[in-house]
Amino acid sequence: MSPVTKGAAFFDLDRTLLAGASGEVFAGAMREAGIGSGPFPGEAALFKLFNTIGETLPSMLIARQAVAMAKGHSQATTLAAATKVAPALATMVQPLAAPLFAEHRAAGRMVVLATTTPYDLVKPLADLLGLDDVVATRHRVLPDGTYDGSLEGPFAWSAGKLAAVRDWAQQHDVSLGDSYAYSDSVFDTPLLAAVGHPFVVNPDPRMAVMAAARRWPVIDLASGSVGMAKIPVVNMEIQRLALSFVHPLLFPYAKFRISGVENIPTDGGAIIVGNHRSYFDPAAIAMAIARTNRTVRFLGKKEVFDAPVVGQIAAAMGGIRVDRGTGDDTPLLAATDALHAGDLVALMPQGTIPRGRAFYEPVLKGRWGAARLAALTKAPVIPVGLWGTEKVWPRSARLPNVLNVLNPPSITITVGQPVKLAYRSADADTKRIMKAIMALLPPEAHERREPTAEEIARALPSGVGEEAVDSAHEAARRPGTD
Repeated sequence: MSPVTKGAAFFDLDRTLLAGASGEVFAGAMREAGIGSGPFPGEAALFKLFNTIGETLPSMLIARQAVAMAKGHSQATTLAAATKVAPALATMVQPLAAPLFAEHRAAGRMVVLATTTPYDLVKPLADLLGLDDVVATRHRVLPDGTYDGSLEGPFAWSAGKLAAVRDWAQQHDVSLGDSYAYSDSVFDTPLLAAVGHPFVVNPDPRMAVMAAARRWPVIDLASGSVGMAKIPVVNMEIQRLALSFVHPLLFPYAKFRISGVENIPTDGGAIIVGNHRSYFDPAAIAMAIARTNRTVRFLGKKEVFDAPVVGQIAAAMGGIRVDRGTGDDTPLLAATDALHAGDLVALMPQGTIPRGRAFYEPVLKGRWGAARLAALTKAPVIPVGLWGTEKVWPRSARLPNVLNVLNPPSITITVGQPVKLAYRSADADTKRIMKAIMALLPPEAHERREPTAEEIARALPSGVGEEAVDSAHEAARRPGTD
């Protein structure tokens, strides 16, 4: 056997590859072919529920019982009925599935349908779509060509689907670590966790939470951008779900004063920019945006997404991850696409939280990203002044102080009017942006003073002493071109 060096792309069927569910179509085809009886009580409601929220344990229990109910039916008749309805099912395939298939094939990966639906029902559709193979529930067939009411192999659902995919991968010398998997269902978590590149498509409510917790990318094969090198489009309902978790009542360890929210446009693209004092800043900005009934894409360095609690919120709200120093323009292009699509994009122009003495510098310096985005899209730039977030989560702490509920610190979040830019110089426009942010901060923020040793320590990463911070480098790294 040759070494396992290649990967494959595994696609779930219902609500992933297809825009809806196939069950109702297959049920009608089987009855038309004389297989099975009339609709069972509650069948229509069950199909509607599946289309709305995805797989449920009751629906899978019925699917499991269908194996025994198939006993005595002809495999040839089943295949003929499935072949007849394959063109109708093909019209339900998500519009951007074909380009994704082509991308995987261009990379040398096999494209495989991985579904709980019986193999004989989905094989004609897979052939029509030109897929390379099918991993599915298989019914055992007797020598006379009828089903015997038992399974040949695992019931391809949840852990059973993973087992079937593993068997297939071993037979075809495919590495799961180099493979991709796409699904909407939380019950496919075992499969997505087993591959190197999991993608969540049109997630059910439980999978939406799972995707946020595991930081799995969420893509939209109906209208969103597709591709392994691009930032996936995040389902707007997931963002709304995430925003529901940034209500002040859910943060009893801080008091919030939010003003100027009316300055955030009610529609159309806009660039939200804020000063950076703490890893808690994205949650603070999200708290203001949550009052507008809008969603937002956060542009931030990878450390933000790796941070506990806040990282999950930022990722769930469509976070655009930036790996600084790579020279990769993908985050900028993704943010540009989001703005052209009418979304809000939020970022901290400082790029990182200033360290040590630099944290107390009254003149804020920013990188050019926000100015470049504004010049490319002409989207308005909305400044946000943040003050006090470091009292909830100082730079020196690995986690926010969630226990201080008796005397919580105050956080001020002030949204200003759009910044007037000239679009001639990224450096000049960046200075305008930073000046607008500074104008929203309290008077004490503008006072130049010598911080105490204790204050300097709080503004340093855990385990880092002041002597390890190069003050000249700290000042020189802003402004920058990224």
